Amino acid sequence: MATGNLDFDLKRVRNIGIIAHIDAGKTTVTERVLYYTGMVHKIGETHEGSATTDYMEQERERGITITSAAVTASWDDCQINIIDTPGHVDFTAEVQRSLRVLDGGITVFDSVAGVEPQSETVWRQASEYNVPRMCFVNKMDRTGADFDRCVNMMVDRLKANPVVIQVPYGSGEDFEGIIDLLKMELITYGNDEGTDINYHAIPESHREMAETRREDMIEKIVEHDEYLTMKFLDEEEITQDEILAGLRAGTITGQLHPVMCGAALKNKGVQALLNMVVALLPSPLDIPPVKGEHPKDGSDLLRHADDEEPLAALVFKIVSDQYGRLAFTRVYSGVLKAGAMVVNTANGQRERIGRIVRMFADRREDVKEVRAGDIAAVIGMKETFTGDTLSAPNSPILLENISFPDPVVEVAIEPNTKADQDKMGIGLRKLAEEDPTFQIEVDDQLGQTKIKGMGELHLEVLVDRLMREYGVEARVGRPRVAYRETITRMVEIDTTFRRQTGGAGQYARCTVRFEPIPNEEKSEAAGELLFVDGIRGGAIPKEYIPAVRKGITQAMQGGVIAGYPVVNIKATLIDGAYHEVDSSEIAFTIAGSMGLKEGIQKGAPVILEPSMSVEVVVPDDYTGAVVGDISSRRGIVQGMEPHSEGISVIQAQVPLGEMFGYANDLRNNTQGRGNFSMEFDTYTVAPEGIAEAVKSGSR
Repeated sequence: MATGNLDFDLKRVRNIGIIAHIDAGKTTVTERVLYYTGMVHKIGETHEGSATTDYMEQERERGITITSAAVTASWDDCQINIIDTPGHVDFTAEVQRSLRVLDGGITVFDSVAGVEPQSETVWRQASEYNVPRMCFVNKMDRTGADFDRCVNMMVDRLKANPVVIQVPYGSGEDFEGIIDLLKMELITYGNDEGTDINYHAIPESHREMAETRREDMIEKIVEHDEYLTMKFLDEEEITQDEILAGLRAGTITGQLHPVMCGAALKNKGVQALLNMVVALLPSPLDIPPVKGEHPKDGSDLLRHADDEEPLAALVFKIVSDQYGRLAFTRVYSGVLKAGAMVVNTANGQRERIGRIVRMFADRREDVKEVRAGDIAAVIGMKETFTGDTLSAPNSPILLENISFPDPVVEVAIEPNTKADQDKMGIGLRKLAEEDPTFQIEVDDQLGQTKIKGMGELHLEVLVDRLMREYGVEARVGRPRVAYRETITRMVEIDTTFRRQTGGAGQYARCTVRFEPIPNEEKSEAAGELLFVDGIRGGAIPKEYIPAVRKGITQAMQGGVIAGYPVVNIKATLIDGAYHEVDSSEIAFTIAGSMGLKEGIQKGAPVILEPSMSVEVVVPDDYTGAVVGDISSRRGIVQGMEPHSEGISVIQAQVPLGEMFGYANDLRNNTQGRGNFSMEFDTYTVAPEGIAEAVKSGSR
């Protein structure tokens, strides 16, 4: 995505992502964008396994996107860097790291299904990173398509502020074109390829509706612009340029979400979407400067999208393939040059930039430099990983890292031979470098390797890649749930660590109150540890207090019931003692660790199990069977609502451990007509029978 052009104009760059629920049509939209921008000469199709951005074998076989693919296209003298992200919840980290470096997004919705669970997840992630976005209601040609219902769901479920700038001309089989409310014209297509575009006056049958909706559109736009509000109230004419400028300003600040429509598979609406990407979404110059801190003193720093400023770049993705190790990098300021020496401020290592390549899905072309605001892939960096910052050695900056959710499913994997063991070690390490939500744990006592991921499909794909790409033959156990442990009551623990050897001894004493994190404080602790320094009068010197916290954190890696990590603990350090000579950081770390272990044992510990938010789309004839099946899995049905004619949506909360194999059971219960999606919601206390099974190792 670097250009290498001397006349590179940052105003004409758009770094965008295409995000949505699985099967909403993200990859199909991307394929049309590539076709109409001239990057490919034949449209690839997801269902045929020929999509350009779905280049992995696993993606082509399953017809889904697994890894974010990066492509560059050109439209209306603009360079558009596009990242096509996965929609399946198991690959949510791919979406997260892409959103971290994007300036704008296109959220694609299925006009029949409306706003689906993963749509809510990606919308929430985009909001966390303040990514401006526009909406594309896709599949308007499908039976049951309902544009207005989809827009209303954006308000109800996403708390969005949709501004409808296009409405469909017909729907389902009668979908013929698009009414553009900005230009007040009807767009139709004269051929199946979508290249013969015709513009007409809006027919009389739709004229009144279009004028009403244009008024609604203008009212929403002027609400966020004081100058336009005054013109509107004074009933002065608002020009087309003013409307567009107001809409762009509201989109960039995230106050407005323009809504468009089309049918990507039938090649309708994509060129108009591209026009609005250029007109409404921000360039790197339109977004605030990136914030960072000095790696040594922690002072706040800013970097603007300017070639003259010192280099600041974030590595957001690592990919290992037959050509080497690629580090996908967003340059926020300065210029990243091939052959230059940079410092990785996350680990202090110096790295030489080898080749820099512009990516076109799985193809690439070499460039000499990447300028501020651009995205490219760097080949040859050995000590750099996802979330690391690259900066100029004489002006270091540390950008905010990317946070990822913890894995919730694990399987044991055992190589068949010694040769397979060596290949498996290399393969697992490379896969873990690529995917921060994939974790490896070696149990030395059992001589067993466990791999952990975000779901069954996630681990299935990773094991498949391990066997195909690295030639590993291995036996894989059944999926197991990643349980957690916590306490249910408050305890106060006074711990003394004393060790006397020949020379100086070790001494530390600390009194810690352990309790479950109160609900109102959970957001501060991200659900794990909330540490409070309650020491008064210098009972423990300030330099030793972080050591107590470190000891508690280390001990939380393994609980006392079944060895699972401990979460949801508030630890308040209230008293202690030290020795002028014998006390040390190590002594207080050990004391903190001992205190936590005793605190768990005395704090009425329990096993926690991950609970999933499940949404099942099912024909009305089968709702009884599906609800009964959910109940048998210890699920709680939270609601049921009509989806479209003869179809209902069931929302439920179900423990993850009961969801293994659900896809097959749902298929059997609905004669193949039902489908479902789920995402992690929260941890809940496991019933006694389940907890006993976890302790005994049978679950």
